[in-house]
Order: sequence, then structure tokens, then C-alpha cells
Amino acid sequence: MIKPILTIVVPCYNEEEVLEDTISQLHNKLEEMISVDLVSDKSKLLFVDDGSKDRTWQIIYKESLDNPVVKGLKLSRNVGHQNALLAGLFSSKDASDCLVTIDADLQDDINAISQMVKKFREGFEVVYGVRSKRHHDSFFKRFTAESFYKLMDKLGVKLVFNHADFRLMSRRAVEELSQFAESNMFLRGIVPLIGFNATSVFYERKERLAGETKYPLKKMLAFAFDGITSFSVTPIRFVMLIGCLSFFFSLGFGAYFLSLKFFGNTELGWTSLITSIWLIGGLQLIALGLVGEYVGKIYKETKRRPKYIVDIDLFNLPVSRKLMNMEGYHYESLGAETRKLSENN
Repeated sequence: MIKPILTIVVPCYNEEEVLEDTISQLHNKLEEMISVDLVSDKSKLLFVDDGSKDRTWQIIYKESLDNPVVKGLKLSRNVGHQNALLAGLFSSKDASDCLVTIDADLQDDINAISQMVKKFREGFEVVYGVRSKRHHDSFFKRFTAESFYKLMDKLGVKLVFNHADFRLMSRRAVEELSQFAESNMFLRGIVPLIGFNATSVFYERKERLAGETKYPLKKMLAFAFDGITSFSVTPIRFVMLIGCLSFFFSLGFGAYFLSLKFFGNTELGWTSLITSIWLIGGLQLIALGLVGEYVGKIYKETKRRPKYIVDIDLFNLPVSRKLMNMEGYHYESLGAETRKLSENN
């Protein structure tokens, strides 16, 4: 069988504390797969700098000069994890037979990449990396994560349980992924919609070596809510159901109060009155906020703004020590298809 060209795409945001070790481990893994004829010697590592504020890009750039296997893609600003993944996939798909996405902290087991490539060579076009255990997670994180997957399933969104964004995709699968033009890209839900032959490999997730997680509770909740509202209108239907139930309850209470008046007992308690006002007011605000979330998504979609803007692309351009330096550089557009890096005067 022809050895496939593999590109490992690694989104990076403020990862200077772990990046050098990450590059070393992934490079060794890639060399190992090349040595056993699992992948082609044209395979690459692509690190996507998602608008980092630390030395992440300098490290990527330096490694790309010293190691031809390492390539870099610098985005003009921070666009989020999902869009950074898309930038790396779309920039490298034409030069790859298969692509693996993995986070820079390497909590995902890099040894599973070999299993993914073997599955690809067996004919699978999408291979999901699935966590077999969550014993390193706190009870709260484990409970909320598993609850999220179960909730999405109840809402009709088919996700791969305990799968994040550690996966292999064939070039054909990435080509089809590029046809999804929506602005709100929730890849864990979109990739299964492609529908090609898929399978899973299982691994144990490790603890982070250094640095801080890029997904604190606030971002995790926002990510989960974005996923729910991007794939299901069930929350709006649920609000409508609550509204209908509230209406029928109000009819019942109305009948009850009329009966009190009929029998001459018209004293109404302050507690029941204020509770009803706050309850109905809260339900209205929740409903308005939820509808506003969907309207906001429609607003963003109609603008058709680009998901990301590439500042520097070292994957599709040859790196020249003469034309680039660490003190400063810029690039000039030489047409729609070509960009050239030049010295900063």
C-alpha cells in the first residue's frame, strides 16, 4: 500500500510553557511512524498560532527554520479553538492524505495516532480518539462533561461520547467539511454529519504537563451552550412548552380565585402574589434571552465574515533564512494566489 502523507495539526494559544516539549514529542512520534513505513517521509507537523500573546509564534518559527518537518501558521488574531483547527486543516489538506488534530498540551495520547493511521489504511475516513477513562478529572468536570454528552443526545445531536477534537480525517472528509459555510462551527457535531466510514480508537487521557488549561469553567459553559444552540431548536420548543403549561396553570389559579370570591373569602397573600410575579418575569426573561441567542446566531451568519485571517503561512511557502529574521518582517501580496515574505526595511 502507498504510504499516506500525514499532517498533524496542533492549535496553539499561549502555549510557550509546553510547546518545545510538544514539538519534540510529536516529531519523535512522526519519525517513528516514518521509520516503520506507516506514513510517508513527506509528513509534516503544522502548528497554528491562534493570536498568542506570549512567545508561542517565536518558538514555532524558530523550530520551522531548524526542522523541515515543522511548519507554522500564524492567524492575525485570536479566533478560538474551533476556527484555529479549521485554519490548519484547510491550509494543509491539499498536501496531505490524512490529517490528525490534537491539542498542544498533549493530554491526548500521541501513541493513539499510530492506531488512527492504521484504521485509515484499513479504509476508514474518520477516526475518533475516544477517552476510555476520566479518572484524572475532578468529579465536577467529569459529571458536567458526561451530562453534556447525554443532554446533546436527548436534544437529537449525535456526538461521539467522550470524544473531543482528537481525530483523524481523510483529505476527502476535510474537503467535505469545507462545504459547511456556517460561522458557528461546532466540530464535534459537524464531523459526524459528513457520514463517511468512521471508527474510534480508545486511549487514556493524561494530565497537563505545564501551563493552565485554555478551557476554564466559563469557556466550557459557553462552548457547551454554543454547541446546543448551533444544532438544536429543542430549547426554544421547551420554552414554548413551559409557556403553555404556565398558561394552563394560570387558568387553574384563576378558577380557584373566582371560587374564593364566590364564597366570600377574597383575602390574597402577599407571598403568593410576589412569587407569581417573579416566576412569570423570570420565565419571560429566560425566553427572551434564548430567542435572542438564536437571533444573534442568525445575525452573525448573514454577515458572512471570514472565520479567520491568515497572517503568515509557513506550510505553503518555503522558509528562507535570508528573507526572514526574528527581529521583524512583513510580507507583500503578489497576487491572489501568491505571497512572499520579505525583509522589514
